[in-house]
Amino acid sequence: MYDYDLLVLGSGPSGQKAAIAAAKLGRRVGIVDRRDMIGGVCINTGTVPSKTLREAVLYLTGLSQRDLYGSSYRVKDEITVSDLAARTQHVIARQTDVIRNQLARNRVAMITGTGRFADAHTIWVDGGSGRESRVTFDKIIIAAGTRPARPDSVDFDDRTIVDSDGVINLQAVPRSMVVVGAGVIGMEYASMFAALGTKVTVVERRDRMLEFCDEEVVESLKYHLRDLSVAFRFGEEVAAVEKHQTAALCILKSGKKIVADTVMYSAGRQGQTDDLALEAAGLEADRRGRIAVDANYRTPVDNIYAVGDVIGFPALASTSMEQGRLAAQHACGEPIREMHGLQPIGIYTIPEISFVGQTEAQLTDTSTPFEVGIARYRELARGQIVGDSYGMLKLLVSPDDGRLLGVHVFGTAATEIVHIGQAVMGCGGTIDYLIDAVFNYPTLAEAYKVAALDASNKIRNITRIDG
Repeated sequence: MYDYDLLVLGSGPSGQKAAIAAAKLGRRVGIVDRRDMIGGVCINTGTVPSKTLREAVLYLTGLSQRDLYGSSYRVKDEITVSDLAARTQHVIARQTDVIRNQLARNRVAMITGTGRFADAHTIWVDGGSGRESRVTFDKIIIAAGTRPARPDSVDFDDRTIVDSDGVINLQAVPRSMVVVGAGVIGMEYASMFAALGTKVTVVERRDRMLEFCDEEVVESLKYHLRDLSVAFRFGEEVAAVEKHQTAALCILKSGKKIVADTVMYSAGRQGQTDDLALEAAGLEADRRGRIAVDANYRTPVDNIYAVGDVIGFPALASTSMEQGRLAAQHACGEPIREMHGLQPIGIYTIPEISFVGQTEAQLTDTSTPFEVGIARYRELARGQIVGDSYGMLKLLVSPDDGRLLGVHVFGTAATEIVHIGQAVMGCGGTIDYLIDAVFNYPTLAEAYKVAALDASNKIRNITRIDG
C-alpha cells in the first residue's frame, strides 16, 4: 500500500494540472514543492511576474497612448522599482492563493519541501527542519521545471550581473543595460526596460533574433525597438564581464567594450534535476538537465513520467499544462487524445508578437504555394481608437483551396486574437469563412476579414490571368 496513487514533483503549470486531473479521476494525489515556490517558476519569477511587469510598464509610461497624445506623454514621470513591484507582488499573491484553493478543493495533499528519489517508488522530502520524511507512491510525475542557465565564467551577483529570474528584483531601474541573448526572454525584457527609458544594448551571437518568427514581423519589432534607442550587436559574443564600483564593463570577443549599469544574461534554461537523485530511480538527465520521455510523457522507468520545461521544447506554460493533464490521464489508465499540433506562440515584447502555423520561409523551403493577406491596424477603427498605427495581421493562404497555412500578428492584443486563426485552422476552415463572417465593430478581430479579402483578391487576380 503506497502513501499516494500519484505523486507530483513541482507545482508549476504542468504539476498543478497533472495533480488536479488525477484527483478528478478519484486518485490519492500529493504534490511536493517549497513553501515559497507554490505555482513554480511560472508564478514566482517567470511568466506571470514578467507579464505583469510589462503591463505596469505600459501603463506607467503611457507608451501605448503616445500616438494619440504625443511622444512626450507619460502617466508618471519618475517610475521606481516599487511602482513596478507593487503590481507584480499583488498578482503573485492572488495567483498563489488561487492555486492553493484549487489544490485544496480537489483534495490534493500539499507536501512542503524538496524531494529526491530513494528508489522508483519512494522519495525523501526535506522540509527544511533538518529531518527528511519518507513518501511512497505508485506513480510519479516529475514537473520540476527549469532555472536560467548561468555560464560558469560569469560572476552573477543579482545586482549588477543578473539572470532572467533575478531581473525582476533589481533595486532600481537601470540607466543602461546589456541584454545577452536575443531569444524570447531576452527580447521581452529588452523591450520593457527600453520603454522605461533604459538605454539597452542587445548582444546576440547569431545573425538575427527570434529566428523562428516571421521575418517581416521581426523586422517590425526591430524597427520599434530601435525607435526606443535599443542598439543591436548581432554576430557578437561576450568574452568577459568586469564588475566595477558603479557599473559593469562588457567585453565582446571582437574587442568592443560596453559600459552598463546592469548586464542581464538570457542564455537558455537548465532543468532542475541536479538534486532529484534520478540515478536512484534508474533515470538520467542530459547535460541541460532534461529528461527523455515517450509520446505519453513516460520515462524509461514505467511508473515515472516527466512533463513541462524539464523535458525541453516547447517549454511554454500553455503546452506544459496540457502535458501535465495528458500524463496524469495516461498514468491513471484513462484513454487520451494526442495534443493538437496547432500550438500558438506568444511573445510578450512591446509590441506583442503571436503566430500559429507555418512561416513564409518554411512554406518556401518546402515549395508550398501560398498567398499573403495583410490587414494593418491603422486601417481599422479600433486600431485608431487604441492608438496602434503599426500593428498588422498576416494570413498565409493556400491558393488551391483557401485553407489557412499560417497566422502572424504583430501589435496590440496579438496574443489574444491569434486564437481566432488557430480555431479556423484547427477546424479545417478556409478564408471564405472569414470573408463571410460578421465581426463586432469596432474590433481588432476585424483584421481577419480585411486580410482574408486581401488574400482572396490576390488569388482571384492570379486565376483571372493564369486561368
